[in-house]
Amino acid sequence: MHRFGVVGVSYRHASSADIAKLAIAKADLPEQLPRLRVALHGAEVCYLATCNRVEILFAEFDRPAIDRRVDVFRALVGRDPASGEAASTFRTWTGEAAVEHLLLLACGLDSAQAGEQEIFAQLRGAWQTARAAQVTGPLLDRIVGEALSMARNANRLGRQNSPSLADLAVERIVERFSGRSAEVALLGVSPMTRRCGARLRAQNAALVIVNRSLEPAEELARTLGGRAMALEDFRASPPSLGALVCASGASEALLGAPELAKLAGNPLIVDFGVPPNVDPGAAKSAGLTRIGMDDLVQTARDARVTHLLRLAPIRAAIDERLGRLRTELAARAIGPQLAQLRDTFVRIAGAEMDRLLKSDLQDLDEERRARLAGWATALAQRLAHLPLSGMRAAAEHASSEATEAFFREARLRRDAD
Repeated sequence: MHRFGVVGVSYRHASSADIAKLAIAKADLPEQLPRLRVALHGAEVCYLATCNRVEILFAEFDRPAIDRRVDVFRALVGRDPASGEAASTFRTWTGEAAVEHLLLLACGLDSAQAGEQEIFAQLRGAWQTARAAQVTGPLLDRIVGEALSMARNANRLGRQNSPSLADLAVERIVERFSGRSAEVALLGVSPMTRRCGARLRAQNAALVIVNRSLEPAEELARTLGGRAMALEDFRASPPSLGALVCASGASEALLGAPELAKLAGNPLIVDFGVPPNVDPGAAKSAGLTRIGMDDLVQTARDARVTHLLRLAPIRAAIDERLGRLRTELAARAIGPQLAQLRDTFVRIAGAEMDRLLKSDLQDLDEERRARLAGWATALAQRLAHLPLSGMRAAAEHASSEATEAFFREARLRRDAD
């Protein structure tokens, strides 16, 4: 656990515009992930980006995790940070604190809309992308796997109907309709547009699914009910709309002034894009109401305490899982050294028994020699059990430096003897 770390930026201390500057375009990830691993000195890495956060998960190869904010800043921004700039831009966690942060994140307890479920799919997708790029490894896979498992357990604790930022968007749209019938366009086939679409269909809204590739749009249209439209066609000739929900992973605005000028019906625009899918300045100039991530996050934060109280059982389950993981990973980390120490006990006992059998006990027959040698091995293993059990118990509380010092001294004493 001590080799795991996280460097991140989120809605808690940054605006959506600031987060967008640090995001890697989805299409660039296969090329950029290996470079990110090199920037972090060969650590296992996973890059997670959502509508309100960018998180770099990493696991050092053979040493405790350290503050990697400068390395991450250099990799994402493309230049060296000024004095204090990396620390003011990112937050960082290492060791158990980093694992706890990831568990909270996976279960939605660190989200702006506490308890939302979209983060599960986003984390799983980020992990799959990192594995495909071959930049993960056994420790990172283990910890991310635990986080995803914990998120699944959270669902069984009654989180199926948990809120989402998508729900806030739907509430705004329904208020705007005031009982009128209107078509809603969903731009992108992300978890956010899927959830908005399901909620809007429950309100009997007509849907048009817009995407750069038509096939995914057609698939979602069949699932939700509605019609599909290619982005190119939508930009050229958009239908009359009551609302437009955007949640595409594009690296730049998909709708600017020329496209917005063609929109009929004065639609309400809800933009989950980071960076924005709809140019904010162009929307304002066109007289269109645009609700961006910062507006949605602020609304969610106003009700955050209420949701966190409801999610108290999940917080307790995370603490329990963290304790089990702490014990398991600590024991696994020192497993080879424990085995070496046990073998040392047996080797010393065997050497001492050989000395006795060649001197004071040299008259014993072969049967007795074998029985005595077996007894010495069993006694050594029983004596070794005491310090080994103690080290297993202490490993989850002691620092890696303390355990290394113990084994180093044990080897020195052995050599001296």
